[in-house]
Amino acid sequence: MDATADPMKRAPDAAPRRTSLRRLPRIAVVLIALLLGFLLLAGWLLQPRRAGATLLSLAGDALGLQLQAGSIDYRLRGTPQLVLRNVEARRPDDATALLRAKRVFVSLPWRTLRSRGADLTVQRIELDAPVLDIPALQRWLATRPPSGKTRIPVLTGGLRVRDGRIDNDDWRIDGLAIDLPALHPQRPLRARVRGRYLDAPLSIPADLAITVAHPQRLLDGAPTGVAGVGTLTLAGVGWQAPAQVFLAGPLRLGKDSALMKPARVGIAARYLSGSTSAPFRLGLHGPMAFNNATWRFVPVTVALDGDDLVPDARARGSVSVGRRLRLHLDGALAGWPRSWPALPPPLSASTSPLPFALDYNGAMVFSDTASLALHRGATALDARFRLPEVLAWLDGGSDGSPLPPLAGTLSTPRVEIAGATLEGVEVELGEE
Repeated sequence: MDATADPMKRAPDAAPRRTSLRRLPRIAVVLIALLLGFLLLAGWLLQPRRAGATLLSLAGDALGLQLQAGSIDYRLRGTPQLVLRNVEARRPDDATALLRAKRVFVSLPWRTLRSRGADLTVQRIELDAPVLDIPALQRWLATRPPSGKTRIPVLTGGLRVRDGRIDNDDWRIDGLAIDLPALHPQRPLRARVRGRYLDAPLSIPADLAITVAHPQRLLDGAPTGVAGVGTLTLAGVGWQAPAQVFLAGPLRLGKDSALMKPARVGIAARYLSGSTSAPFRLGLHGPMAFNNATWRFVPVTVALDGDDLVPDARARGSVSVGRRLRLHLDGALAGWPRSWPALPPPLSASTSPLPFALDYNGAMVFSDTASLALHRGATALDARFRLPEVLAWLDGGSDGSPLPPLAGTLSTPRVEIAGATLEGVEVELGEE
C-alpha cells in the first residue's frame, strides 16, 4: 500500500505543520507588540523634555539630589549627545544648590550605553559657567554612604570648563577654566587650569599646566608623580608680586587630606609697590601635607635669593598656608643687603652670616605683626614689625625716618656712631 494513502503514517508530519500554523498568529501578535513598544519608546525618546526629566529624576534619586534643567536636548544618531541648560543640583531641603551650570554637554558612544556602566568611556564633557558651592557640597557628601573603589572614566575627547566659579564661606575662585585634552586611568594626565583665588584683600590669578603620572593610583590612595608649572600673581592693596611657579613630587590622596613627600617648590617673583621693584627667588623642600583647607610644610628647608633689596637667606622650620600664614623659621642671612641702611661700626665690618629667627601668624598678605630675632656675636636684636611698613620705609630712602619702623630691643657691647664709641649699648625701639 502506498504510504501516502495511510492516514496513520501522515499524522506525525501533519501535526507539527498544524501547530506551526496555529503559532503564526501568536508570533505576529508578539512582533506587532514589540514593534509598537519600540515605536512608543522611540516617540518617547524623541520628546527630550519628557525623557530627560525622567533620566534626571532617576539620576537624582540615585545620588540623593534634586536635579533640574531649564531645557533638555539630545541627539541619538551617530554618537549620542545630551545638552542640559540652566542645570541645578541641590540636596533636598537645602537652601543652596551645590552645583549650578548654564550648560552641560555630554557625548558618549553607544557601547557605553549598552554596557550599563561596565564601560565608562565618554567622548567629551563641557561645562559652561558652573558654580560649585563648597559648604553645600560638604553637607551632601556627609550624607552619602561609604562606597567601594572609585573608577575614573575614559574621556577620549577631553573635558572643557569655562567661566566657572567655586564658592566657600570666606573665599572663592572665579574665572575658572579647565582644558583636559584626554583622560585615561592608567595614562599620564595633562591639564591646563586658569582662575583667580579671592580672599580679600588677597587676590591670586593663576595659569597652571598640571601633569599627573597615573590618575587611578592617585584616586586609589597610592602615591604618584604630580608636577605643575605656570604663573600666578599675589596682589593686595597697593602691591603685587607676579611669579613663575614650579611644584613637583609624589602625591598621595587620603579621604580628606593630601601628602606630597617630598615636595619641591620653586618661585621666581618680583615684588612691586610704588617705585619699589624687588625680584627674588624662593625655594621650599620637604613634606607638604594638606588638610582642613591648609597646606603645611613641616619640616621645611627654605632658600631665598634676592637682588639688592631682598636678602639671601637659608632656613629650616615650618610653613603653613591657608586662611592664615604661619611661619617659624631659624636660619641665617648670607649678608646685610646693600640697599638697607648701613650698620654702624664695628657691626658693618663683619661679613659672617647673620643668624635669625622669624615667627609670623597672620594674614596671607603679611600685614600683621611678625617677630624677628637677629644676632651677630654679642649683638642681638629682638623686634616686632609689619612688613608693609618696613617696605614703605625702605622705599622712602633718605626722605623718611632714619630708624626703621620696629618695636623691640637692640643690645650690643660696642658701637661707633658719628665718631663716638659707645659701650654697653641697649636701645628700646618704639613703634612711633
